[in-house]
Amino acid sequence: MVLATFLWGTAGVVTRQIEYAQGFEVTFWRSAFTVLALLVILPLWRGPGVWARIAWRQPELWLSGLCWAVMFTAFMVALTLTGVARVLVTMAFGPFLTALLARVVTGRRLPLRTWIAIGVAGAGMAWMFAGQIGQAADARAWLGSVVALGVPMAAAVNWTVTQRSQATGSAVDLVPAVLLGALISSAAMAPLAWPLSASAADLGWLAALGVGQLAIPCVLAMLCARVLPAAEVALLGLLEVVFGITLVWALAGEAPRPEVLQGGALVLGAMLLSEGLAWLGRAAGARHTGQAAP
Repeated sequence: MVLATFLWGTAGVVTRQIEYAQGFEVTFWRSAFTVLALLVILPLWRGPGVWARIAWRQPELWLSGLCWAVMFTAFMVALTLTGVARVLVTMAFGPFLTALLARVVTGRRLPLRTWIAIGVAGAGMAWMFAGQIGQAADARAWLGSVVALGVPMAAAVNWTVTQRSQATGSAVDLVPAVLLGALISSAAMAPLAWPLSASAADLGWLAALGVGQLAIPCVLAMLCARVLPAAEVALLGLLEVVFGITLVWALAGEAPRPEVLQGGALVLGAMLLSEGLAWLGRAAGARHTGQAAP
């Protein structure tokens, strides 16, 4: 999951390399290249019969696919409206939404460490958000934040659907939902992207986005969501904020304000503490089980 968030975090710095393609066209090409990548990855990974095994009649698959489409589209459109840091900060409301939705839908009680980590990470997000207010007074930048809110909202539904599918024993394979979401996104953006203006260099960067920044990490995230609680997946997803801001600062010269760095430190510290406590708890449980087995 950490690897997935790092790959997601490359979106800002790669997008800033694109010269001619803008707005809806960037979203269209990224989703289209994701489709092409998954058409290759899924048969190689799951075998030639992968398409026949997809649960096309299961509503969970279509709901998850729609969530991915919203995330793919809202994220890239928001990046064209405002700065990378602001988009990532806005997306960080995800753990709050995921924890509340998962609690209502699955009834799964969250450990105290998760609530504490969400609270600390949320404070870091709020501090980062406050640091960006002065840079985004115009309507276009605030519209970018509103559009970016679609990402955590859709992610909360998506992780909860995945968790509920596993909890109820239906075990629907939702990895193909990533492909479905990319198809929906590219189809929706195609009319809005015309006429296409991407150069050959732009297409290279957009292909990198589709394959390395979207297809591969999204498949990894869906695999992680099978074994990790929904709130924990969303919490780990906050690492994208740290990675994304750091990469765009180091490689594209888009320097964040001090508040962004301070808030990012809170986020990272909260996650390290939460995951450390979880690891210690699992290790203690394994030792207890091993001692009780004889």
